[in-house]
Amino acid sequence: MSKKPVRVAVTGAAGQIGYALLFRIASGEMLGKDQPVILQLLEIPDEKAQKALKGVMMEIDDCAFPLLAGMEAHSSPETAFEDTDYAL
Repeated sequence: MSKKPVRVAVTGAAGQIGYALLFRIASGEMLGKDQPVILQLLEIPDEKAQKALKGVMMEIDDCAFPLLAGMEAHSSPETAFEDTDYAL
């Protein structure tokens, strides 16, 4: 039986630390090799930062992680943390 995806919010997702964490989360290193995840990525509401976040999302998407059930980009904490199971 397949597990329900959990939602993981990551703040500063386009920064160096956030970037390093995202690949580990999506690969299953954080929550287990059988736990699907939806990444809710938060970055400051700045055009340059949001553009960088979109680039990070494309890189993660290119990796085709089997546990990655979805990704969302956010510039507002109110939406980024909605229905979140884990926050970093």
